[in-house]
Amino acid sequence: MSHTWNSAGNSSIRILLIRHAESTANESGILSTTQPGPDLTARGREQAEALPDALRDVRLDGLYASTLRRTQLTAEPLSRATGLPVSVIEGIHEIEAGDLEDRADLEAMSAYAQPFRVWAQGDFTAAVPGGFSGDHFFERFDRGIAEIWQAHQTPSSDRPDGDTVAIVDHDAAIRVWVAGRADNLGPDFTSTHGLENTGIVVLTGSPAAGWHVETWQGEPVA
Repeated sequence: MSHTWNSAGNSSIRILLIRHAESTANESGILSTTQPGPDLTARGREQAEALPDALRDVRLDGLYASTLRRTQLTAEPLSRATGLPVSVIEGIHEIEAGDLEDRADLEAMSAYAQPFRVWAQGDFTAAVPGGFSGDHFFERFDRGIAEIWQAHQTPSSDRPDGDTVAIVDHDAAIRVWVAGRADNLGPDFTSTHGLENTGIVVLTGSPAAGWHVETWQGEPVA
């Protein structure tokens, strides 16, 4: 998948894309993409509380979440542990379900995923029924990532290789964006490799130079 984004500068940062903890919509198996979105389940709250320990060896320079509540709730324990505020970023929210919102049937799930398969073939005009095209998704998600990248273009003297940031986000948005932006994996990988709640994808790069996936849920990516 290829979709061009231009931005001045190429100083790299390291991004930890973290899928949010289990939400009540996940538990019910429904498509929920509108704001503010559902809360976390009891299990989801436990998953969120476990994140600081899972990342105890990672020094974070920034912590971000989407405009949907479940990402912000997932980020809160990390915020308490690191002292970093949770910065909410426009544009990095989940891919909108449109007319399929709040549905849980297989037909709706298939219709939601169908445009992603078309995007993977290079046609970004396809849209979720009642939703938006691939052009719309990549433009707004790229803009959000560029905003985060721009905020970390003056790394501290002891971080010559660039800052490390955590972004709590969403399953479909992460997998589709990574498939379109990573230089070392594409939709064949992301469509067959799931991302569990609080699963982490680690990338390095910049909007201009592109992005390289280091690990997918802890497993190195060639």
